[in-house]
Amino acid sequence: MRELASIKGSGELKLSSPVPSAQHPAAVYLASLSPGAQPTMRHSLDAIACLLTNGECDALTLDWSKLRYQHTAAVRSALISRYTPSTTKKMLCALRRVLQEARKLQLISLEDYATAIDLPHTNTPPQKLRGRALSTDEIVALMDACQQQDLLPIDIRDLALIAILRGGGLRRNEVVNLELKDFDPNTGAIEIRKGKRQSYRMVYLPSAALDLVSQWLSIRGRKPGPLLCPVRKGGTIELRHMSADAVLKIVRRRGKQASIDKFSPHDFRRTFCSDLLSAGVDIVTVQKLAGHTSPITTAKYDRRGEELKRLAVEHLSIPRLERKIRS
Repeated sequence: MRELASIKGSGELKLSSPVPSAQHPAAVYLASLSPGAQPTMRHSLDAIACLLTNGECDALTLDWSKLRYQHTAAVRSALISRYTPSTTKKMLCALRRVLQEARKLQLISLEDYATAIDLPHTNTPPQKLRGRALSTDEIVALMDACQQQDLLPIDIRDLALIAILRGGGLRRNEVVNLELKDFDPNTGAIEIRKGKRQSYRMVYLPSAALDLVSQWLSIRGRKPGPLLCPVRKGGTIELRHMSADAVLKIVRRRGKQASIDKFSPHDFRRTFCSDLLSAGVDIVTVQKLAGHTSPITTAKYDRRGEELKRLAVEHLSIPRLERKIRS
């Protein structure tokens, strides 16, 4: 805290009175994010505001327009000493974005904005990738866990959910926002109308996944509404949207039943990308299917691991003359 406490005026960064959300740079920035990203970036901004005011402010009570280079430089030093390089980079990105909104709202001059964000880049050394890909045996075990006894409506629903996660590579929020009209049972096409940053894309389910979703629809019915729905203990289907947290709980419960190592719903996306790349699908097509803005992001989802690198070098030849070894 020394760097921050020593800054002249750091105790005067608190807003003197509440500001409408439309005029608050942090509120405007957070509103531009997807619902899934908002909590993480709000936490980052709260942490920065807390550092700057010794715990007196959060993201919405700090006057971001008063920040100058001495503040942002001190924040960068404090973050580097407290967080990992990747977390520091993410938090500084949030800081820059809020100051950018302050400039657009004409709360800070262009010169003050330019100097405040003129910070050295934070080098992020190579790190172990987050998450993992599921093996074919693990996916089979998950499916088997849903079919241990006579199939109940909840089992058929869970099979359809896993089929969409695995076969379509959808995010949790995308799955729960799907409507019946978004699914074409003839082609296996799924329209994702509310993707990340409200983006749109089309994906296609493989035939095996298509069959499982069709089985679910045979008991769900064709009434308009959410594609996947909650199922009560008695088997009653409630025609309303599931929550993203419900998807997490379902996947964890089925994983525990299948006795496989812990994984997250997002690991299905990593498996989706890895398997398509392994099958020889070009990375641009995989990027479009996954809904990534850049192939660079798609590359981070590749979990083919060390075995791929080991097999790759087997294609290299090292010519040499065969000579007899002298005794």
